Amino acid sequence: MSNERLRSALLAQGMSVQDLAEVIEVNPKTVERWITQGKVPYRRHQYATASALKVDVTTLWDDNRTVDSAMDLSKAEIVAVYPHRHTVPAGLWREIYARAEKHLDVLVYSGLFLSEDPVFHDLLKAKVAGTTQVRILLGDPGCEAVRQRGIDEGHRIMDGKIRNALLNYRPLFESHPDIGFRLHDSTLYNSIYRSDDEMLVNPHVYGIGAYLAPVLHLRRMPGGGLFDTYANSIEQTWGGARHITDRDITGA
Repeated sequence: MSNERLRSALLAQGMSVQDLAEVIEVNPKTVERWITQGKVPYRRHQYATASALKVDVTTLWDDNRTVDSAMDLSKAEIVAVYPHRHTVPAGLWREIYARAEKHLDVLVYSGLFLSEDPVFHDLLKAKVAGTTQVRILLGDPGCEAVRQRGIDEGHRIMDGKIRNALLNYRPLFESHPDIGFRLHDSTLYNSIYRSDDEMLVNPHVYGIGAYLAPVLHLRRMPGGGLFDTYANSIEQTWGGARHITDRDITGA
């Protein structure tokens, strides 16, 4: 019985059997048997394949051992859980972002506390001058999702908080155009702060501000899946976001 899920995952990534075989260091005929004959590879090859194809391992193979192992790996991706954002060690945000070499992403509505941190501004400038792609995604202050989030938190000033953040970042817009700033109109269920294979996830909880909600500290592990679930939402939101105008900042 063929494994059409594996075949589809290859096509989705634009990879050939040969490409995958080279990445995970097996014979192409072995990969071909996984697809055409439904052969189940060793678990180390399952995890390597899932990582290369950017999917959860259970998407490709769903035997009980694989499911149990994938659950264990996902749990292992959780470095720490903080009951509230304000209980996260003050220096952790900077430490995580200081380690970024390829990806530095912020996906929030306002993330005002970061925009007010001059050390974070200096860090952004240093990273974009090197090899790191820097992307800051803020909520569109005029969109319905932002208005509703303000109501859900018990106030109606989320648009104002975003404009304050935009004003704080304005010097970076003007002096460092390589820093990517965009506005999104997505309904966010989490604020996400990513640095390469590490991130902080701040779930949004109805009726309270983000600073009172929990924070998950995650670190990617091949085959785990939890980290990639959140990382993929950054990519999707960035793709649908727009560039910032002066009107967004002033509200005029």
